[in-house]
Amino acid sequence: MGLEEEHDAEVQEVYARWLDGATRAAFAASLLAFLVYVSGLVPPFLALEALPRYWGLPVGEFLRQTGAPAGWGWLNLLGGAEYLNLACMALICVVTLLCYLRIVPALLGLGERLQAALALAQVLVLLAAVSGFFAGG
Repeated sequence: MGLEEEHDAEVQEVYARWLDGATRAAFAASLLAFLVYVSGLVPPFLALEALPRYWGLPVGEFLRQTGAPAGWGWLNLLGGAEYLNLACMALICVVTLLCYLRIVPALLGLGERLQAALALAQVLVLLAAVSGFFAGG
């Protein structure tokens, strides 16, 4: 095995280990949040029995009638059970970002500056997408 293959294997091992751990943690958090939601332990923002009334509404009308926030406003409602579930879904989406961030030091330690720069560029693209930078008018 050549040096390049060894570097690839090391970085892939780090990425895979972090992907496995972060995915398991996000799944466990999602399961816990779901159990909190269905148990009624934490009250939801919208009562479960009221949801069918809103299912068929366009998003703008749903937001108007329920007072639910748009954009990142949901972070202010993490005390509601359904928003805990949404936070866990966001956590699952962050797994790739965490894995890329983790391999950057490994790549730099192996002298793979171009690969590290590409990983950082991917992180920046993901952050820009999450921020809404790419969302049109």
